[in-house]
Amino acid sequence: MRIPRIYHPEPLTAETGVTLSDEAASHVARVLRMQPGDMLTLFDGSNLTFTALITHADKKHVKVQLQSMQEDDRESPLHLHLGQVMSRGEKMEFTIQKAVELGVNVITPLLSERCGVKLDAERQAKKVQQWRKIAIAACEQSGRNRLPEIRDVMALEDWCAEPDTGLKLNLHPRAKQRINTLPLPVTRLRLLIGPEGGLSEEEINLTAHYDFTDILLGPRVLRTETTALTAITALQVRFGDLG
Repeated sequence: MRIPRIYHPEPLTAETGVTLSDEAASHVARVLRMQPGDMLTLFDGSNLTFTALITHADKKHVKVQLQSMQEDDRESPLHLHLGQVMSRGEKMEFTIQKAVELGVNVITPLLSERCGVKLDAERQAKKVQQWRKIAIAACEQSGRNRLPEIRDVMALEDWCAEPDTGLKLNLHPRAKQRINTLPLPVTRLRLLIGPEGGLSEEEINLTAHYDFTDILLGPRVLRTETTALTAITALQVRFGDLG
């Protein structure tokens, strides 16, 4: 049986007792129905993992005793920052979950001219908190021990204007360059994925102004969530640790 992996939001030290967060305790006790004597793996985002013995478990509180500690680096050599124009409903959640599994380091939700998601500041903040929880769950499932950063929502132009020393890519249906023709090596990359209706001509010109390189994935038109995952996978194969 696979030992469950649980994220702990505070730094951990071997051979100490720890009380799990309320959310983690609820998952361990109510969902997994684990009992004292069962084992967990805890990680705190520092690339360290800890074996942990459950010493107390009820519906509200779970306490563990940390035992052995080991470094477990599963991060890609490619630092990848995804700028994703927000998509409707579960599509954005799906994109974030799979991007985390594929090794993305930073995700910034974006607003663009044709973005179909209209949220006020309060609802944006709630969405971001929800997406951060999805990222944590994806790390627990996939074995990542560093949490990717899920940033607050930004306007497309503000994001494009941020200083970045890495390669900057924008997917464009009329681009001539493909991922497999980009020169090696690349260790830092910023990837822009537009909305379901695509970027406007003015926004495409904006990306060119900020030195984004247009690339083409292939001959077929992909949905925005398919585009993100296809591009991330291809970039990890070309520059990262897949394949």
